[in-house]
Amino acid sequence: MGKPAFALLAVLAFLAPCLAQTAAPAPSSTPAFSLGGQLSLQSSARFDTALAPFFSLRLIPELKFTTASAARPNARVIVDAEASVNAYGSAILYGNAPADLDGDIKPYRAWLRLSTSRFEARIGLQKVSFGSATLFRPMMWFDSMDPRDPLQLTDGVYALLLRYYTKGNANFWAWTMYGNDARRGFDLAPPDDETPEFGGRIQVPFFKGELAASYHHRKAAIDGLTPVMEPAPPDSPLPVAPVPEDRFGLDGKWDLGFGFWLEGTLVHQQTTLLPLPYQLSLTAGLDYTFGLGRGLNALFEHFRLESSTAAFAAGEAQSVSALLFRYPLGLSDELTAIFYYDWKGEELYKFISWKRTSDALSFSAILYWNPEVPLLYPGQPGSSSFAGTGLQLVLAYYF
Repeated sequence: MGKPAFALLAVLAFLAPCLAQTAAPAPSSTPAFSLGGQLSLQSSARFDTALAPFFSLRLIPELKFTTASAARPNARVIVDAEASVNAYGSAILYGNAPADLDGDIKPYRAWLRLSTSRFEARIGLQKVSFGSATLFRPMMWFDSMDPRDPLQLTDGVYALLLRYYTKGNANFWAWTMYGNDARRGFDLAPPDDETPEFGGRIQVPFFKGELAASYHHRKAAIDGLTPVMEPAPPDSPLPVAPVPEDRFGLDGKWDLGFGFWLEGTLVHQQTTLLPLPYQLSLTAGLDYTFGLGRGLNALFEHFRLESSTAAFAAGEAQSVSALLFRYPLGLSDELTAIFYYDWKGEELYKFISWKRTSDALSFSAILYWNPEVPLLYPGQPGSSSFAGTGLQLVLAYYF
C-alpha cells in the first residue's frame, strides 16, 4: 500500500463513523470546514561564487475540519482533521548555462484526531516532535526542522499517535508508524518502509520543570552504508537486509531563574556489518533574558555526537557550540543572530536575520557567512542551503 493511500484510508476509517454521528446536528453546532494555508516566495544569492541566484515558490494549502464550536464549548469528544499538500518549484539561474529547475507536489499533512480533555488519538500523515533542546535536537527522531528556517517547515510521518494527560500534568505517549522511508534529523540510515515502527514516551513534572524518557524501535535500511565483504559483479550487487535499531532518549527542562535543559539519545543498530553501530548524542543548553531595552534573549547550546563500537565508549566525535541572540524591535519586528562553532573542523558559522510579521504576511532577510559545506541540518526540498556567504529573502502570505 502506498503512503498516500495509507493516510487516506486512515482518515476515512475514522472520519466515516464520526461524520455519521454528526450527520444531522443542530444548525448552531454544524461541524466546521475551513480552508487556509501558506504561499511563500524565497530568493537567495551567494557573494563568494559566480552569481547564480536561487528562486523558489511554495504553496501549502490546507483543509481543516472540526466538530468543536462556540455552541458546544464543553463537548466531551472533539473530532478534527487536517489535509494539506506541499507544492514547490525552484530555479537556479546561471549566466552562461541553462537554468537548473526543480519541483514537486507531495502530501504534507493528512490526519484525523479524536480528543477529549485528557486523551487524544491522531492517525495519518502528521508532525511528531518532542524534546527540550532548541538548536541541536538529539531527539529529532521524526522531523527535520532547521532552526534557521523562518517558515519552520518539516515533512510529516505516517503514524498512529496516542497521548494521555493526567491531572498532575504528566503525559504518556504511544505510537506506531508505517510507510516512512526518508531520513529524519540525525538519522544514520532511513527506516524500512515495509516494517512497522513503534515507541513511547513518559513526561512528568520534576523539580520546577519536566523530565521525560522516550524509546523507539524500527528497522534501519543500512544498504549502501556497509562495505561489500566479498567481490561482486557490478550488475548484481548484494543487498543488505534492514537491521533492528533501538533508540533511547532522556530530556528535561527547568526554570532556575534562567532556563536550563538537557537532551540526549543513544541509538544502536543491531548488526556487525557497521563498524560503529552506536551513536550517542547530547545537548546541554541555557537561556536568559536580559533587561536591556525591550529585552535581549540569549541562548547557548553545546552539542556532541559520537559514534562508537560500544555504548558510551569513545569513538568518532563531533562537537558544536551555538549562541543565539534575539531582540524585539517592536510588536512586528525582530532581530536574531546565531553563531555556530564546529570544534572539530574549527569553522565558524554566522547568521543575522530581520523578521517582520503582520496578521497575514511575514518577511525575513537573512545574511550569512559560512564555510562551503552546510552544517548538520538536512533542509527542505526546494530551499536553498546556507553554504558560503550570501543573502536570503523569504516572503510568506498566510491565508
